[in-house]
Amino acid sequence: MKTNVKMKALKCAFPHTIPIMTGFLFLGMSYGIYMHVSGFSFWYPMLMAMTIFAGSVEFVCVNFLLGAFNPLQAFIVTLILNARHIFYGISMLDRFKGMGWKKIYLIFGMCDETFSVNYTADIPKDVDSGWFMFFVTLLNQIYWVLGATLGGLFGSLIMFNTEGLDFVMTAMFVVIFLEQYLKDKNHLSSYIGLGVSLLMLIFFGAEHFMIPAIAGILVCLSVARKSMEEKEKDIV
Repeated sequence: MKTNVKMKALKCAFPHTIPIMTGFLFLGMSYGIYMHVSGFSFWYPMLMAMTIFAGSVEFVCVNFLLGAFNPLQAFIVTLILNARHIFYGISMLDRFKGMGWKKIYLIFGMCDETFSVNYTADIPKDVDSGWFMFFVTLLNQIYWVLGATLGGLFGSLIMFNTEGLDFVMTAMFVVIFLEQYLKDKNHLSSYIGLGVSLLMLIFFGAEHFMIPAIAGILVCLSVARKSMEEKEKDIV
């Protein structure tokens, strides 16, 4: 019975991850190639993809490994690069309730693309949502680990220019944002994200707006969430 539930969730989850598979394989290979060119064996990108599973941080880690040992700098840079996951976590609080041991892996593996699928997907009522989100997370990590490993193994044999390939993921996020905007009845979070980011961009400029924007969005979303919870209590 449990096997049927898992297989049903896996079959339902896989089609949602196909676009991500395309992007992750190419980007993962570019990361593996970058590691190979930097002088690292293939098992470096493979293990880092398994344990870190944060594409931007993994690219930055190459400089950390080649430079002087500075754990504080690594911590600050990682925190800044992945601060957006705070918003992902807030958005998924209710969805992760009652997930048991799966919740630990869902938190660990919640990259940008996985969050986008798990947050926006219309999961059929006859499919277990916990296993659906688990398999989306697992499949996406497998794609990334596979791409990074292949890039590390065959980096010296690949000669084509991969510059600009990361725009595939940017384009995908634009489409996901528009799809989510059209799907949701309440666009408050979208307006907050766009509005705060635009204001911080004007005040701080393109090079320094990211951190103030993240902080501003976090405060606004927290206030909005509390007000919505209070309204729901009043209604009850």
